[in-house]
Amino acid sequence: MAAERVGQDRSMSELHYLTAAELARLIRARQVSAVEVLQAHLDRVERVNPRVNAIVTLAAEQAMDAAKAADAEEPRGPLHGVPVAHKDLLDTAGIRTTYGSPLFSGNIPEKDDLIVQRLTEAGAINVGKTNTPEFGTGSHTVNEVFGVTRNPYDLSKSAGGSSGGAAAALACGMVPLASGSDMGGSLRNPASFCNVVGLRPTPGRVPSPSETAAWYTLSVQGPMARTVEDVTLMMSVISGFDPRSPYSIKEVFAAEPEEGVAGLRVAWSPDLGGLPVDAATAAVTATAPGVFERLGAHVEQVELDLSDAEDAFRTYRAWFYALSYGELTGLGANTAWNVEQGRQVTGADLARAERARSRLYQRMAAFFDRYDVLIAPVSQVPPFPAEDPYVREINGVPLPDYLTWMRSAYWISVLHAPAASVPAGFTRSGLPVGVQIVGRPFADARVLRVARAFERATGFAGRRPPL
Repeated sequence: MAAERVGQDRSMSELHYLTAAELARLIRARQVSAVEVLQAHLDRVERVNPRVNAIVTLAAEQAMDAAKAADAEEPRGPLHGVPVAHKDLLDTAGIRTTYGSPLFSGNIPEKDDLIVQRLTEAGAINVGKTNTPEFGTGSHTVNEVFGVTRNPYDLSKSAGGSSGGAAAALACGMVPLASGSDMGGSLRNPASFCNVVGLRPTPGRVPSPSETAAWYTLSVQGPMARTVEDVTLMMSVISGFDPRSPYSIKEVFAAEPEEGVAGLRVAWSPDLGGLPVDAATAAVTATAPGVFERLGAHVEQVELDLSDAEDAFRTYRAWFYALSYGELTGLGANTAWNVEQGRQVTGADLARAERARSRLYQRMAAFFDRYDVLIAPVSQVPPFPAEDPYVREINGVPLPDYLTWMRSAYWISVLHAPAASVPAGFTRSGLPVGVQIVGRPFADARVLRVARAFERATGFAGRRPPL
């Protein structure tokens, strides 16, 4: 049946828009080869990447060698022969990794990062690297090495960031899976901007060993794909305990067997406690509660106070930047600004941030005793002009710096909670908008279950960009 569907309903050139789960099944059944699948995606990269600038280092030769090897051996993992692209912050052995910085424009790592290693061991084939701002600094993907990544739904707009290259590549059909990372929204914001799915896992769910900041929990690595099913499949591969990460979760990740959300308690916050939200974005996200009500969930609009997250996030982020990049010279403006902020952080600042974060964690623990998930906007604005460095005002409210427009994402980062961005609809001008689904810490599978029900009920994930 699968072979007939590929042959009759979709030409071989359209393999690039099959899901990773579908491609894995077809390759395992030898109804399509890994070489054919890879070539379809490489052809897509050639056709559309010059317009969006999503994949910045293409490893076509290495990928084709891997695809040929995959066809010659028995399947060795759930992603056998499935293409994947990695964010240019992640080390890939033998493949250029610049971190979006001119300081590392010629850097070729000798080892894979753990998430890359796990995907490769599961049979995935690395197509190349996706664009990111310097060191992932900011939710707009532009840097001095490769330039700006453009939104596939409107090439004049931003693809978001910092995993903007990954989101754009997915939306265009260049790859079915992509890795990313998220400190202040970098898996969620570009997913919202590009009509794909991004999951910020609970810290420790996807271990990320570090010799610089091993206990730092604001930054996580995670999956992106066009469907929740594919994100769940990818999570089954990249999650799991690793002793090199001191807060790595030992519990084995497994999708919840239940289907649907009937009877679940859903909290709805249109503005996360008074944040300005652009009218076009608000109009789309306001439709989400009705979807959940029709699915049988109990939805209640709530008033939240997440204001403690502001100081906690900015203090810990600044401290991290000074720790990680403070010895480098020649940094870009945004990275340098963060480093300078970090140099001014005192012990008293860290103590205040820790108290604030602890208070917030305990309040939200009580909150999630009453509700199964929280739904809210991912981003406070729809995709903005790609030439703008950041959003300077929302609804007439001026924003003091390039971080402030992403509070709806980075406040959630402080909660130590899993959060998914799922396509929720489009503005009147055709720009994608996502809804954020947040669960209690460690409830990653519950978040994905809810996200999948929403995705199936709305169907927006099936809409493709007009390229």
